[in-house]
This record gives sequence, structure tokens and C-alpha cells, in this order.
Amino acid sequence: MTLTVNGLDELKKLAGSDLGTSEWIEITQDRINTFADATGDHQWIHVDPERAAEGPFGAPIAHGYLTLSLFIPLFTGLLDVQGVTTKVNYGLDKVRFPSPVKAGSRIRLVGKLAEVQEVPGGVQIAVDGTIEIEGGTKPAAVLTSLSRFYS
Repeated sequence: MTLTVNGLDELKKLAGSDLGTSEWIEITQDRINTFADATGDHQWIHVDPERAAEGPFGAPIAHGYLTLSLFIPLFTGLLDVQGVTTKVNYGLDKVRFPSPVKAGSRIRLVGKLAEVQEVPGGVQIAVDGTIEIEGGTKPAAVLTSLSRFYS
């Protein structure tokens, strides 16, 4: 369920709060292939299901950066900040990919609003995120994402 806040003052009050868990997103082979086309990364481990079945993971896997790119749509399912003029991705502090995401898997985000800092004209938030794989024992990604919101 999406938590909606109105303005920077309400956002500041959420520092240290758990944001909950997003809905699942399926990682289809078609999504993997589309990402490969968009980035030019056509490594066989991602786009050749027959060869990947014989590879180290037993199936094609999503690009790590595909998994990472889905942070934003997963995150917007957790937190909606209203009453601001601009929302921007500011970057990442750390990212790890502990487990590959096999084609056909589903992923979701568990998020915590770790920190809220004032910046000129707005605030910067740090979100600690864990992207889980349905039925998996290790996460697909663990990261800290930075975003800025301006009034």
C-alpha cells in the first residue's frame, strides 16, 4: 500500500520509518530482451535461454542493472510525495546483487526511509532498499538510493 505525504514537512517526519513492501513485478524473458536491446548488453546469460539453461544459473538471468532500474517503479508503490514541484533521482550510495533473478521470477521492494536531510530548496532522502525474489533465500539487490524533492 502506498503511503502518501503532503509536502516536505510531512516527509521529514518519516525519517527512520519503514515504508513497507511493494507489489511484485514479474521479470519476463521479454523484459530482459527489451533491456538488452535498450542497453546493447546481449550477453548470452541474459538473452539465450537454451545456452543459459546449461550455464551456471540453469536459466537466463536478468541484468543486474535491469533489477536496479526497477527500483523507481517499485519505490513509487511505497511512497508518494505530493505538494512538491520536482522529484529527482540523485544517485546511489551502495549497491550489491547477492542473487541473480532468473527469467520468470517475481521481485518486490522492502524499503526504509533511512535519512532525510535538508538541501537548498528541498530535502534529500536516503532509502535503504532490499529487492527480494519470490521464494528466494537471498535478495536480488541491496542498495541505498538518494532522491531529492523540491518545494
